[in-house]
Amino acid sequence: MTKDEVLDIFRECGAMLEGHFILSSGLRSPVFLQKAKVFQYAHQTEKLCKALAERIRAEVPGVTKVVSPAIGGIIPGYETSRHLNVPALYTERVDGQFELRRGFEIEPDDVVVVVEDIVSTGLSIRECVDALRKIGANVAAAACLIDRSGGEADVGVKLVRLIEFKVPAYPADQLPPELAAIPAVKPGSRGIQGVK
Repeated sequence: MTKDEVLDIFRECGAMLEGHFILSSGLRSPVFLQKAKVFQYAHQTEKLCKALAERIRAEVPGVTKVVSPAIGGIIPGYETSRHLNVPALYTERVDGQFELRRGFEIEPDDVVVVVEDIVSTGLSIRECVDALRKIGANVAAAACLIDRSGGEADVGVKLVRLIEFKVPAYPADQLPPELAAIPAVKPGSRGIQGVK
């Protein structure tokens, strides 16, 4: 899929929001990609994840399991794993740290790819990769539908992306005037880092 095709799906689903948004990193942005609005449509999600699976297959041979950080990565992880014909597992936060639970198991010879929806800073993937490595998993790569960091996010492993879509993000004390003039909202699900 091309970048325009991916972004058109987000637009068609009403998932490309414009305004003043507080990202989970605490940074501010004039654009927010509300992927949950895409994931409510199975046919659109399938298109995106099938294309991501094809990219993974081309760049990471021999994948045997997909693991996603809950909660945002569960749907794209599941759908991508379906097209890779491998099991889909996910990590959950326990006392603030990701863990593999629910009887999910990873064998030493498994080739694991961590699948996430959208990458901004790469924090969720990094935390998921770290949790998997602690239990001895061979994490070959990570993958996402959209890399909004423009290739700058450090996820701790190779990152396979369906597309890059660099969106400006600013510290709260360095906003351009046009963004500062709009009230800020936090549409994401994760709390802001460093803020309780």
